[in-house]
Amino acid sequence: MSVRQRLRQVKHRRGTRAFRSDERAIEGLPIRLVIALVVGVASLGVMMNMLSGLHGLTVSELDAKPSPEVVHPGYHSVDISVIDSDGNPVAGATVVVKGDSATLKHIQTATTDDDGKATLSIRPGLGPNQDDGTLEIDIKPPAGSKFEDKQGNTKILVVSG
Repeated sequence: MSVRQRLRQVKHRRGTRAFRSDERAIEGLPIRLVIALVVGVASLGVMMNMLSGLHGLTVSELDAKPSPEVVHPGYHSVDISVIDSDGNPVAGATVVVKGDSATLKHIQTATTDDDGKATLSIRPGLGPNQDDGTLEIDIKPPAGSKFEDKQGNTKILVVSG
């Protein structure tokens, strides 16, 4: 064995021992992992945002359209249409009408028919010295559907006179 080969073996052994006894770990690796994680999360966010535009994967917001929208205190029959975000009628939804700033003795409920309409008999009232008030409409989507009612619906306005 030549002197050169012998020097290479000694240097290699020293380098191996120095590497094995080094307890500092690999410098720069933690910051690279953090950068990879941040880039990965950002990419996932962009992909999920693109997917949320697909109608098959998202839920549709429901809205109520009462007719008439303005009533006086006393007995009334009110038709309420339930539609999805595309304007299509929703069958099987439960419509709940309750007092807000106007009074309603009992909460009224009805289920929409195939045309998305429900008819309720209400008897709203106003408090003393009150000229107007509102009745709140809530919608409970059909069970197992891809509908939700998170945003406020049109209210029924009750006016005196």
